[in-house]
Amino acid sequence: MIHSFSASYAGHVFDDNLGFDGTAANDRWYSNDQLAQVFDWSVDIAQHLDRLGYDEFWMAEHHFQPEGYECIPNLLMLSLYLSSQTERLKFGCGFNIAPMWHPLRLAEDFAMADILTKGRVIFGVGRGYHTREVETFGSPMLDGDANRDLFEEQVEVMLKAFKEESFSYQGKHYQIPAKVPYRGYDLEKLSLVPRPVNQPVEVWQPLVSGNPRGVDFMAKMGIKPLISNNPDAVLADRMKLYQDAVKAHGQDKELGEDVAIGYRFFIADTQEKAMELARPYYEEAMKFAAPLGLTPLTPEQIGAVADPAHSRGVELPSLEQAVAGHGWLCGPAEMIIEHLQSVQEKFPGVERVNLGAVMGMPREVFKDQLTKFADQVMPSFPESANGR
Repeated sequence: MIHSFSASYAGHVFDDNLGFDGTAANDRWYSNDQLAQVFDWSVDIAQHLDRLGYDEFWMAEHHFQPEGYECIPNLLMLSLYLSSQTERLKFGCGFNIAPMWHPLRLAEDFAMADILTKGRVIFGVGRGYHTREVETFGSPMLDGDANRDLFEEQVEVMLKAFKEESFSYQGKHYQIPAKVPYRGYDLEKLSLVPRPVNQPVEVWQPLVSGNPRGVDFMAKMGIKPLISNNPDAVLADRMKLYQDAVKAHGQDKELGEDVAIGYRFFIADTQEKAMELARPYYEEAMKFAAPLGLTPLTPEQIGAVADPAHSRGVELPSLEQAVAGHGWLCGPAEMIIEHLQSVQEKFPGVERVNLGAVMGMPREVFKDQLTKFADQVMPSFPESANGR
């Protein structure tokens, strides 16, 4: 039964010239002062969520984006600060991009955040999808298999460091500890100091492609998936894939258990009005994502999305299609309630729903939409913090 609602914000700081006819993604360029507004936006949104009765605020780690799309380079630092500006809200790492970290440094930083916030930070990991970021930090991204090999070792190291008082690890990429003499003895084990206090550490990861190897690794390591912005059929397939993988590793879970479902949404008096208002954000999201390979488009479609001058005459996925498939929820609150209730029936184990801000959505528009959702949708789910 759905009882937990959260919001996500990847860290955009612009809200002008949106959509297919607006500024091309590669032509966006903002001053340092404008980019630094991401922290003001984050504080404002976090305090708004805290007041409205949301449970969690998820943000994304990214680097080197003067285009203003994703401007938060360190989730743990920001979450630690936001915890001091709010009362009860938890902060999700959606997601720390492990290949851009040494796993022990990321584990140490999370342990500090866990202790200092008294458990209000939720750990999350991802493999990354920006070559500019991951390759610049010296890790593979173009080579998907090499990226996955590195990521899996990093997760294994971090989980051992979290759980065990002292540990060692021997892999392809990491030999921990270093084989050196120390204070008169040969170093054989290492301890994370301090370890997280709240054990076991809950770990989340985006489930995007449905790659069987990736899903099997998540199930084996006890990682929980966030599945976002998928049409009904794809969502059902991902849910079953994860349930089967978990079962193969010896656990029986209800369909949807330990899974969060993510949506983009827009509430208005009619579905037509909601789609009219949401369309520029839908188009901006596609402009951002398509050239990165995050949407299944042809090269011709990607070119049309990337250059406003070429966007006419090429058929592109539409908001209407996204709404029909329920990847986007647009319409009156009653329609959204009805859909979420149907989700509960299909996936009886599901408990968590995440609402995503869309690239270019103005801060006040997002806050207004979060208010509408809290006032008009969440009370229909009486086990939520808002409903209670």
